Amino acid sequence: MATRRATTPPKPSTPAKKPASPPPARAAKASEPGAARLRELIEEATVDAYDEEEQRMGFYTMLEDNLAVPFETEVLGVAVQVTEVELNDAQDIVAVCQRGRHTQRIAIVDVPLPKPPPEGAEWIAAYRRWRSEQ
Repeated sequence: MATRRATTPPKPSTPAKKPASPPPARAAKASEPGAARLRELIEEATVDAYDEEEQRMGFYTMLEDNLAVPFETEVLGVAVQVTEVELNDAQDIVAVCQRGRHTQRIAIVDVPLPKPPPEGAEWIAAYRRWRSEQ
């Protein structure tokens, strides 16, 4: 005698979902210099430097000569004015940030850039790249 198996009714067909397409590739922002341009800037800042300290001074000079200050940006969600770039006691390049009567010096590599960035901001990007390679 044959045994009878229980069968489940077929599920109603649903249209197949298309696989999610990958997000579009991010195009490089026009304000961000490419790797080749960063290399050129690093070379320009460090061309006559013999050691790391002299290279840092080369970047400091380029930032002083080319970065348009003052400019406004946000640090920890607070609007500040970057009024100048200077060297601190440890010979690190810092941005002098002011808000009202308060002043704070922040490593230039840690300063978030506004959109659009100030003229000469490519030197900050080059210095960041150089520091990451040290």
